[in-house]
Amino acid sequence: MFLSVFDIFKVGVGPSSSHTMGPMLAAARFLDALRDGADHIPGSGAAVRLEAVLHGSLAFTGKGHATDRAVILGLLGFVPDTLDPDEAERRLAALAATGTIDVPGLGPLAFDPAKGVVFDYGPPLPGHANGMVLRAFDAAGNLHLTETYYSIGGGFVLTGRQLRTEAIKGDDAKVSRPHPFATAAEMLAMGDASGLSIAAMKRANETVAGSGSLDAGLDRLWSVMDACIDRGLATDGILPGGLKVRRRAHGIHQALLAEGGNNLAQPHVVNDWLSVYAMAVNEENAAGGQVVTAPTNGAAGVVPAVIRYYRDHCVGATHKGIRDFLLTAAAVGGIIKTNASISGAEVGCQGEVGSAAAMAAAGLCAALGGTNAQVENAAEIALEHHLGMTCDPVKGLVQVPCIERNGLGAIKAVAAASLALRGDGTHVVPLDVCVETMRQTGHDMSVKYKETSTGGLAVNLPDC
Repeated sequence: MFLSVFDIFKVGVGPSSSHTMGPMLAAARFLDALRDGADHIPGSGAAVRLEAVLHGSLAFTGKGHATDRAVILGLLGFVPDTLDPDEAERRLAALAATGTIDVPGLGPLAFDPAKGVVFDYGPPLPGHANGMVLRAFDAAGNLHLTETYYSIGGGFVLTGRQLRTEAIKGDDAKVSRPHPFATAAEMLAMGDASGLSIAAMKRANETVAGSGSLDAGLDRLWSVMDACIDRGLATDGILPGGLKVRRRAHGIHQALLAEGGNNLAQPHVVNDWLSVYAMAVNEENAAGGQVVTAPTNGAAGVVPAVIRYYRDHCVGATHKGIRDFLLTAAAVGGIIKTNASISGAEVGCQGEVGSAAAMAAAGLCAALGGTNAQVENAAEIALEHHLGMTCDPVKGLVQVPCIERNGLGAIKAVAAASLALRGDGTHVVPLDVCVETMRQTGHDMSVKYKETSTGGLAVNLPDC
């Protein structure tokens, strides 16, 4: 399946791409289905009431990820990339007062914000761990329309029918690209045949995809990422959610600035810069701020941190290098998502921070002049050393261990890129094998370690 750089990197809001952004998009699409009328149940009257039911991981960690709020915002017509926080708060207050949703193209719809989103803690739906069902009823209580949605990670949303046909559609899309690689082996072979870098092949595929002004889009992605780092570095205080986690990026950044020019600074202080950039992003994400999925919200700090490291700390950094970084990272992210998963609810955090580290390592290696073989090697090193990583957010919040985990993911990404650049690209474990191993490991992993907060740190930390 062809995945654009703008599929892998999406502008959205925190705290979770699969538990916040995905459900919001699903609810907004349900409104479109109501307007369309094609799947309305024959014989039913006009829709007058709405209901949403969350299943699997969406139910277990939905409160911590504000999934219920996200669904309600989607039913009010909001989508993540254009969400106006002030307008959202106004509309939520109006809904609480009236119990009525009023959106363009539809009549007034009854919805109780306190009871209209149901958390079903039974078995997950069969298609994916992140499943939800949206329903509309007529005045007599008859079902007017129902649709099942799956939030499959990174802000990607599919209906049940789309989930069943995704592979077929992917094969159709693949043949229309000049360099239609779906695996790392194909990517390397096509690079050898064309003489092009991974970034150049990705650029050619994006141009055919008609993605508009590619460079302007890439520059916007980096601008949002960079601004998110800056907001995180400038903001202090306690993160929402009840854990009372204090933001640390601001204080660490101030200390690093104060140490500037100190000849006695330890050489490993560069790791602190990488960590603080990543932590700044994930603190913003935890606070519900604007972030870019990279490839998910829970792992949103890794790629921006490594790009900021490249721009501010690496010799010879260029703006073109940042664009090539994003294109290369997206190519690797697409391979991982196509052949395994980027969903913590499906394969654990190896699919989130592990994938992000692989993408960042590949991007940095490319930006620093690495060959295609070295880029593939960098991605494999980074992913290999995240294999088996669980997703066990304490209290269902994307805070502990997630914020620090992004910092360590960024450090691993830089180390992986550096190791790959010291070699010629030859290595024992191909990236495709590592991706398949991640898929198998995620399949075998106990469900309690996959974003349900029923195992790991989430249950072993006292008082949580």
